[in-house]
Amino acid sequence: MPDLILEMRGISKTFPGVKALDDVNLAVERGEIHALMGENGAGKSTLMKVLSGVYPAGDYEGEIYLNGKLAEFRGIKDSEHAGVVIIHQELALIPQMSIAENIYLGNERAKGGRIDWGETTRATMELLAKVGLKEDPSTPVSAIGVGKQQLVEIAKALSKDVKLLILDEPTSALNDEDSENLLELLRQLRTQGITSIMISHKLNEIVAVADRLTIIRDGRTIETLDAATGATDEDRIIRGMVGRDLDHRYPERTPEIGDVLFEVRNWSAYHATAHDRKIVDDINLTVRRGEIVGIAGLMGAGRTEFAMSLFGRSYGTGISGTVLKDGREISTKTVGEAIAHGIAYVSEDRKHYGLHLEEGLYWNMTLANLKKVTSGMSINEHEEVVQAERLRKTLHVKAPTVFVKANTLSGGNQQKVVLAKWMFAEPDLLILDEPTRGIDVGAKYEIYTIVQELAAQQKGVLLISSELPELLGMCDRIYVMSEGRFTGEVLRSDASQEGLMRLMTQGRTKTEAAVQ
Repeated sequence: MPDLILEMRGISKTFPGVKALDDVNLAVERGEIHALMGENGAGKSTLMKVLSGVYPAGDYEGEIYLNGKLAEFRGIKDSEHAGVVIIHQELALIPQMSIAENIYLGNERAKGGRIDWGETTRATMELLAKVGLKEDPSTPVSAIGVGKQQLVEIAKALSKDVKLLILDEPTSALNDEDSENLLELLRQLRTQGITSIMISHKLNEIVAVADRLTIIRDGRTIETLDAATGATDEDRIIRGMVGRDLDHRYPERTPEIGDVLFEVRNWSAYHATAHDRKIVDDINLTVRRGEIVGIAGLMGAGRTEFAMSLFGRSYGTGISGTVLKDGREISTKTVGEAIAHGIAYVSEDRKHYGLHLEEGLYWNMTLANLKKVTSGMSINEHEEVVQAERLRKTLHVKAPTVFVKANTLSGGNQQKVVLAKWMFAEPDLLILDEPTRGIDVGAKYEIYTIVQELAAQQKGVLLISSELPELLGMCDRIYVMSEGRFTGEVLRSDASQEGLMRLMTQGRTKTEAAVQ
């Protein structure tokens, strides 16, 4: 009988309109490194949030057993008290505070109601030694790199007497050296009896470090593989991760592709706050008229940062490179310039960047091209409503009138309003960043139809998506991005999910080989 530290039985979790987890089972043996694998949106992070109490008992179906006993965590404090600690992909450190303050925040070392800074510093030094970090405990977190910050997070977990450590994409923002250091630390923790669950898309790292791995696809458990049997090679994992049916999910289309519309040469950008971290590295890209071009990549690959840096330099610092439209160099240093040159960007975060949720649909739909509804120095409100109503009908937005607020609509209809806004701007190039995230199948199909109609009008479309079937079903050509660089370019006729996944997980290795 295996010595199980954790068993999750029949876990199901539903959000409004979406079943994120459907009868998921997971068994983790004591002292192992267990990998949790799956595509973006498969349900991995949701499952770990259930385990760690982010989604409390009663908010999901199924049972969790820790050390053979039923565990019902009402919050993160409960799970941490039981020795279960999660480190999220977005690090929960306060940059202005010191390493010591971050490690013991909420878990202060105190005497007589006051923090004992001497004990805090001594304990911090012991923890830093365990994770191999040679830093002064008083050093502000903002003064150390991302790799070291990840080690501080692990030290923080060790301060809570962790028994089961959950790491969500721990190396996604790390370079090769920092990634290897972190993997070696996990191996060392394993010898100390600490069990780890690691979520990662980097197959080479999983093969190198995991004892067993469980694959989740579309919110369901597919299988658990054991490294001891030799079953955890990259091709085997990929087959488990990506198998799905693509029939009848995308409108039929015969592309009519013309001349090069848009070209990017040697485009680079650095992180918005960590100015020494290059997030977009020497990208070259072309989009032809009538062509739908995809960008595939895992979370953290730099796809959104690339798109936003192009669109008016909305993200990043130290941006360099050349943008050409119809063979002539253009400037896109501001959003206004980008729009004036016929470039539109539909953000992956429609609620934050795409819509004014408290405003009416007519207000949102006409916002990107107000001059079209302006008479003299004022907006022609009648014309604004007429144009919005036309867009509402064209895009089949389900709303009683264009006067209702955007926050009253479903996610799919909100996304159509964002598309309407940019269609009203009459762009030549439409950049779509995760355009179907969080919406139902019917709404997806309608959005696919709209995108194809734009391409049929000899517009160019750049489609960023985490869903490989979506890219394969929609795009004429696909660039693959990993760690800020393009690792491959492939025609739709040559592409496969397995091939794309291989390029998405190969780090900074360049390849010009076709994907078979």
